[in-house]
Amino acid sequence: MKKLLFIVNPRAGKTKSRAPLFDAAAEFSHAGYLVNIFVTEAGGQARDMAARCGGDYDLIVCAGGDGTLNETLSGVMQLPQRPPLGYLPCGSTNDFAASLHLPTAMDEAARAAVCGAPYPLDVGRHNDRYFAYVASFGAFTRSSYSATQAVKNALGHFAYILEGLGDLDSLRPYRCAVEADGEHFEGEFIFGAVCNSTSLGGLVKLDPACVRMDDGMFELLLLRMPKSALDLQNLINVMTRMQYDYPGVILRHVRHVTVTTDEELPWSLDGEYCPSAPRVEIENLPAAVQLVH
Repeated sequence: MKKLLFIVNPRAGKTKSRAPLFDAAAEFSHAGYLVNIFVTEAGGQARDMAARCGGDYDLIVCAGGDGTLNETLSGVMQLPQRPPLGYLPCGSTNDFAASLHLPTAMDEAARAAVCGAPYPLDVGRHNDRYFAYVASFGAFTRSSYSATQAVKNALGHFAYILEGLGDLDSLRPYRCAVEADGEHFEGEFIFGAVCNSTSLGGLVKLDPACVRMDDGMFELLLLRMPKSALDLQNLINVMTRMQYDYPGVILRHVRHVTVTTDEELPWSLDGEYCPSAPRVEIENLPAAVQLVH
């Protein structure tokens, strides 16, 4: 009998009912899997469980938000032979799921995880850590990990919007140098992201026509520090309309990015905090994981 490891974050999302999880487990069983359910109680446990035991299973499925996916994926990446991965999105924003149009109903997502087709997913490496869809710094970034789980669950996207507006109001510039596939950008930026997604924190949107999650390329987005209130408003307007030819916007399709800085520059990897480093190497690992959906 095929074996499935089901990693569940019970704190993710607004609903506390366990009924959808039982529905998911039933779908796995009906598909012929022997299911082992692991419920996380603290950060890092999903990663550790996937890395320690994931190689013994034919399929690993995680249920939670983007942070749970990040942990599970990071654990899978440590395995010499990586089993396929399934994802049941039940967090507060679920940017990754939105980009891939994954089902939001738990039973439908579970059915897709065991009956769907494998999708070759590019994975990002940020120095010695991994990310599924975005590594970012600056405005909107702090809000992704500073809002408590209780606030995220209660307010959903609104929590991110509140925090994001706070970041914009303060307009802190981050001075750094960025090397991207031979191009060099330097200056003060309010936001930077290396991403494989059409939605970042539920706030910044990228044109779906620009993003493919299996092409071996990331999208590099840099927003320069506005020089005036009018410049800021124009920047917000062009990003809302997805017009990337504005002078304050840099958008490139890249395989490798190096960011160097003398300042404190904390990062967010799929919404999880990552401390500042004077030099960050970001690399696209093409088709590193098979995602079933």
